[in-house]
Amino acid sequence: MPTIYNYVALPQFTKDFTGLAKRYRSLPDDLDNFKKILAVEPTGNSKHFHVLAREQGRVVVKARFFCRYLKGASLRIIYVYSEKSHSFEFLELYFKGDKPNEDKARIVQYLKSLQ
Repeated sequence: MPTIYNYVALPQFTKDFTGLAKRYRSLPDDLDNFKKILAVEPTGNSKHFHVLAREQGRVVVKARFFCRYLKGASLRIIYVYSEKSHSFEFLELYFKGDKPNEDKARIVQYLKSLQ
């Protein structure tokens, strides 16, 4: 029987997503495709996925996010995979042209909220 995954978009992610979706119309479909990839390989299996942290059964992953509108992988997505509950929490989505790296403070704040 296949594993059923839960996907949760945190408020900051929803704000990031909404802003970018106005510029890149294919983003909702692209996110659905990304979820299909995660269902097969939750923490990724290529050079396009990078584990940022492992804590309390959760894995924080940064991945390239392919956007058809951009015809490339210049978006990045930060998500947390819970190995115990088989769930994903999306933390951040950003365009590499707008900012070079993820919001480390957001990740640290999320990890502190777990304790």
